[in-house]
Amino acid sequence: MKHSVINMYLIKEFLVSTMNIILIFIAGGLIMNLREEITYFADYDVGIMLPIALSFMIVPSILINIFPFIIFLSSMWILIKLKNNNEILSLKTFGFSSGKFVALFSMTAFFIGIIILLALSPVTSLMVKYYEDVKGGYDLDKSHLASITNNGVWVKEKIGSKVNFIKSKKIEGDFLLDVSIYKLNEENILLERIEAKKANIIDTTWIVEDGFKIISGKNVSSQKFETLIFESTFNKVKLNSIYSNLDTLPFYKIITEIDDLVKKGYNIKLLEEKKHYYLSLPFFLVLMVCLASIFSLDSNDKKQNIYYILLSIITCVIIFYFKNFSMALGATERIPLVISVWSPIIILTLFCSVGIIQINEK
Repeated sequence: MKHSVINMYLIKEFLVSTMNIILIFIAGGLIMNLREEITYFADYDVGIMLPIALSFMIVPSILINIFPFIIFLSSMWILIKLKNNNEILSLKTFGFSSGKFVALFSMTAFFIGIIILLALSPVTSLMVKYYEDVKGGYDLDKSHLASITNNGVWVKEKIGSKVNFIKSKKIEGDFLLDVSIYKLNEENILLERIEAKKANIIDTTWIVEDGFKIISGKNVSSQKFETLIFESTFNKVKLNSIYSNLDTLPFYKIITEIDDLVKKGYNIKLLEEKKHYYLSLPFFLVLMVCLASIFSLDSNDKKQNIYYILLSIITCVIIFYFKNFSMALGATERIPLVISVWSPIIILTLFCSVGIIQINEK
């Protein structure tokens, strides 16, 4: 019973510490992102509420990507707090070793990771999707624009003195399906309209199939066609690059619908990388707790806290750079993709195992 009460107390303190760090990062993220949004909408009469709303939409997704660092800082916070209050020494009289502290906080961090994947990921993905859709609607003054929304694929491009507006239901393989193309002159007067079932976009020279073309002017004319050549500045590769932001996809969708996502145009390598990143997240959170414990519990000297905090933060930054570098090697096929994601986890596991054994003996 005593251990149960103590466990609940420690878990509560850990969660409070984590929430405090999250609130600090939310405040910092909102301040930095709000400045960017205000700059972005400087030429639009939208007021201040839209930039604030969009900042709230994008910050949670950013927090998930840096959550291992948040867990690391919250672990450092609670462990140093317990050590400075001599609670660790007191709890050790109840049979709590350093290893038990690490195990308790690690299990809590692991379950937080599971909650992020199953509950928060679907919410943040919708928020990022909304964020991109709203911002995309204010890009219409740009000469070249492509966006993918719930209403389909939208493209605007300027070729010479003419502007093309293109709408399609979706991308499927090498084709745009249910295509509508509007050609306008410099005065935004409609010159030509093309409607077709599909268009081959493997190159910038599109082959538009099975449709009709309407030429506007004094003498309006219409003609059907089986194939039509259409010159564009976009091709399949360029349009598929729109799918590069995988934060718009929740974890469960990447796991269960990866084949369908590839057919829609998503890059299989990026999807695999994101899938393994999500799968490794709970384990990475556990390792961040272990790393914080190694630095925090290695010494009982309160005067060395600042030294260990600075050293641990530098170590954590190095780990993040190493992890990103490893994933970049996997994305460029220098090493297998799975190894690029999991090798930092394995290396960090070996390091933390030795460190945990040492602090548990003290």
